[in-house]
Amino acid sequence: MGNRIILFDTSVFIDHLRTGRHQERIATVTGRIRHSTVVLAELLRGAKKPAERDFVEALARNSLLLTPSEGAWLESGRLLTRLSAEKGFSPEKLRDLHFDVLIVLTALSHGATVISSNRTDFEMIRRYKRFELEIW
Repeated sequence: MGNRIILFDTSVFIDHLRTGRHQERIATVTGRIRHSTVVLAELLRGAKKPAERDFVEALARNSLLLTPSEGAWLESGRLLTRLSAEKGFSPEKLRDLHFDVLIVLTALSHGATVISSNRTDFEMIRRYKRFELEIW
């Protein structure tokens, strides 16, 4: 497990920043940690305090970043179209899911495990795209 690639979902960092909930787990997780540019963009969009923005900017400066490829963007549209047809999701829900799907597709392209505290959405996506998922 120490050699696996880890990609944290936005939900883990939101929990961490708001409550410190995952501080020990983040510090002791084994694997090669990478960060998604999608996650960093989501975090910056929601950062309200200077300390939150500083945290995200430090991740961006000091980490290896993974970015969705052109193929991942196209595949995300295909998967969201399928989810819309099969689940009847509203446009708002599809917008909410889009970044999660991009995180998953980026993880798949690098053989990474996604760590998330958003069980509902990631387990639903996993029914359509098999990927390594760890729920905190």
